[in-house]
Amino acid sequence: MKNYHIKSQSIATLFAFFILHSSFFILSSCSDMMETDSDRQSIEPELNTKTDSVFYAFGIAQAMQQLADQYFFQGEMRGELVTTTDKTDINLRQLANFSADITNKYDSAYVYYRVINNCNYYLAHRDTTLLTGSTDVTRREYAAVKAYRAWAYLQLARNYGKVPFFTEPLTTISQIDDNKFPEYGIEEIAANLCPDLETYSGTSVPNYGTSISCGFTNFGLSKTMDTRKCFIPVNVILGDLYLETGQYQKAINSYVTYLTTEEVRSPSVIAPFKLRNKEDQNPTNMRGVIASSPNYGDIYNNNNVTDIVTYIPMSVSRVRGTTTNVPNTFGYDYYALTTAACWKEDIQLLPSEAYNTLTEDLTYYYYENVLGGTPNRDVTSGPYGDMRSLAIMHTRQQASNLQTDDEEDLQWIDKFQSGNIILYRISTIYLHLCEALNRAGLPDAAFAFLKEGINSNDTIQANTWLSEAGKQFFRTTFLNEKNGEIFYNNSQPIHQRGCGVTSDRQYPGAQGASPYQFATEIGNKLKKLAENAALYPGLASRVTANATTKADTIMAMEELLCDEEAMEFCFEGSRWYDLMRFAKHKNRAGLQGNAWLADKLKANAPTKALTDEQNWYLPFKK
Repeated sequence: MKNYHIKSQSIATLFAFFILHSSFFILSSCSDMMETDSDRQSIEPELNTKTDSVFYAFGIAQAMQQLADQYFFQGEMRGELVTTTDKTDINLRQLANFSADITNKYDSAYVYYRVINNCNYYLAHRDTTLLTGSTDVTRREYAAVKAYRAWAYLQLARNYGKVPFFTEPLTTISQIDDNKFPEYGIEEIAANLCPDLETYSGTSVPNYGTSISCGFTNFGLSKTMDTRKCFIPVNVILGDLYLETGQYQKAINSYVTYLTTEEVRSPSVIAPFKLRNKEDQNPTNMRGVIASSPNYGDIYNNNNVTDIVTYIPMSVSRVRGTTTNVPNTFGYDYYALTTAACWKEDIQLLPSEAYNTLTEDLTYYYYENVLGGTPNRDVTSGPYGDMRSLAIMHTRQQASNLQTDDEEDLQWIDKFQSGNIILYRISTIYLHLCEALNRAGLPDAAFAFLKEGINSNDTIQANTWLSEAGKQFFRTTFLNEKNGEIFYNNSQPIHQRGCGVTSDRQYPGAQGASPYQFATEIGNKLKKLAENAALYPGLASRVTANATTKADTIMAMEELLCDEEAMEFCFEGSRWYDLMRFAKHKNRAGLQGNAWLADKLKANAPTKALTDEQNWYLPFKK
């Protein structure tokens, strides 16, 4: 076994080199399950020095690059938010209509097992007694590698159902051929991994540098990287495993632990973003449109923006390492030679009719300003749409390098200009927390995150629509003695990001309450759901008789959260995974989750009946 030492370069320099150059490689393999793209001789470090350990952890991060595109397309194409064009690659079409077989280029369980096996090797060989002075230098790294492994197993279960499960490193053919590994689904995976992950609860991710240069794109754009964002926080993956398996209180505890202990988080964990106006539709009396920095679109253009928790940074050019094809499918060539050549007309993926319908006519809330007189401070509203949709895309008229005489209706998504694949954002954790709160019986607390964010204790207690249990949740978590000063009036509403003045807080010059209210939104959603008698039998009569139940409220709140996640995380590769999770929430509650999922995806014209859960999964390549 070769012991590989590098002492002459800084950790930060090593990170940029290993992650963004293809000359580093990971554990040698004797089967496809452990293959790498490198054609160089592999190394097997003993991991008994800090530098060797960091070197190997970076290699696992590089293996994450190799699965990035597959993760994205498996998660986005099988959702309802994108639609194909006549330019779309056949492999993407097959994913979208659920006809993909083992020949599909984006169907490979091995890219996830490559990460898992290298995590297993690290965990088996890492010297956990290493100290720098009195500091345990291994804990953060060790926890981060366990989080990588748990995340990879979660993706396997999401995409393939029950999958072979092992935690020892495989280095020989015989280890594969002579072992019959148990096949586990998400429930068994969580049962095996969560207890151990819990021992690392509250552990922060490694930090090897927050503004590392990754070089320049072919057209001269500088790229930097925050090494903390290349790792998955333990409490985030713990929360997701618990959420996926219906352990809602444990999920709540994990997400709250992350949000209240991770030192790299800004207190303004959900900032109000500057929103573009629809100038051709805005009423002349609209005022008070939120104007705070950063702009919502900055999440995707700024490599190190606070909102991003975890990303997979892809290389700036093919000569420097692993690249991504995701931007190209949306009409943006991240590897073009000039800026003018970045925007392409052969777009493979466009926003779907379902996405456009959801976002275009959504209610927008604003302060009214009567022209020629004293401003009226009341909040009013209009069907002006979700402004996040305008912040993340542009049309032909906004792309000066493209021909404007062609009237073809094209849209370019602007989420990929940093060349990264995003796995988690702060808003991901908050909305997943809302899912758990809702299913744990606190739909009003979940709505509070959409409407108000985390407010002061005084305001929480005076809130008339928040239940005593909901108030107690905020009192004992974010607004207790330990966290109160951190979160006081700093966590802004999620729905406000796209839909204006949702909060009833006293903004400067504002007095009236927003029409965006819990009872109103739940009532409207229930009326809409009641139109589908097949999915929600008996609901129409309960709505008509004003006799809806708390279970109905939870169901309606879940639909609001499903819509919010569509608007917040559209075109980020997570939609299919979100829909699967919501369907399973419904199944546990005795609702028709499978039929709901099939109804959501009917526009995809699936070749299989999605009412059968077995048809949700891709064929597993043995």
